[in-house]
Amino acid sequence: MSITLGFILVIILLLSLSIWWGWMPNKFDVKHHTKQVANELNQPVVPGYTTTTTLIEVANWMLDKPGGFLSNDVLPPSVVMDNMPAFEYGVLQQVRDLALAMRLDFSRSQSQSTDDKDLEKAQPKFNIDHTNWAFPSAEDEYRNAIKALIKYRDRLVDNNTMDGQFYTRADNLSEWLREVEKRLGAVSQRLSASVGQERLNTDLAGDTSARQSTSTPNELNIKTSWWKIDDVFYESRGTCWALLHFLQAIETDFHDVLVKKNALVSLQQIIRELESTQQQIYSPIILNGSGFGLVANHSLVMANYVSRANAALIDLRTLLEQG
Repeated sequence: MSITLGFILVIILLLSLSIWWGWMPNKFDVKHHTKQVANELNQPVVPGYTTTTTLIEVANWMLDKPGGFLSNDVLPPSVVMDNMPAFEYGVLQQVRDLALAMRLDFSRSQSQSTDDKDLEKAQPKFNIDHTNWAFPSAEDEYRNAIKALIKYRDRLVDNNTMDGQFYTRADNLSEWLREVEKRLGAVSQRLSASVGQERLNTDLAGDTSARQSTSTPNELNIKTSWWKIDDVFYESRGTCWALLHFLQAIETDFHDVLVKKNALVSLQQIIRELESTQQQIYSPIILNGSGFGLVANHSLVMANYVSRANAALIDLRTLLEQG
């Protein structure tokens, strides 16, 4: 009897932990958080400070939230959880993309300039496999990357060394937005595949001389496995959550550039679309009804917001390049 009772209590404990650890994060105020950090460190908010601080905060959230980083856990309950690890991976993809953009674009004035020494250390460490749990663990590498980002941020405000820079140029921002477009395009396609559809192969469309390594059918049947529907949904939600905060940081750091290009309202509309992807989910499971069926399809709803954000991103990048 006592063994059975103990087993039941353990199950209840694990279920309670899984619910707590799997609770989705709220949005945070990027400007308020940056000012709070700057006041605590007695540092001025210079160009790039908000973006770097937001990147640090989002990366810290992955590691310090309830349960810590779950993607590489090998013990229950996190080993059987999939929603939060999928969300983490979506966040991590955006962290990696922004860290790369900071290393290759934002911290460099011209294509012939050298990499920033701290960003050169930070960016590769975010690329370790997120399922690594030892030798080295993903958490250790990510924490080392965050430490390098903090050093870079400290050098941004140091007028003595003057070797830490963040350039708020339209061409730098456009390069990062180009990568964001690709990421959101892939997210939208994966979400739309929840119901399955026949797609024409457009891989070589628009270029009569284009070739590819191996032949592919003219029509493709694309459908996400039923077992992966919720994983794709929460990974997409994590991507949008991180990107939402990064774009809010960009709005602050690149404010003058966006105003000059008459592109500020375009960025604000993108942020609004991404905020819609973070609405409360009242269903206990991710529903996957047919497009016009009786049951809702959460993936298609999410795909709608992502597609609209992506279309607005394309317009924004055009304004930056041609406006």
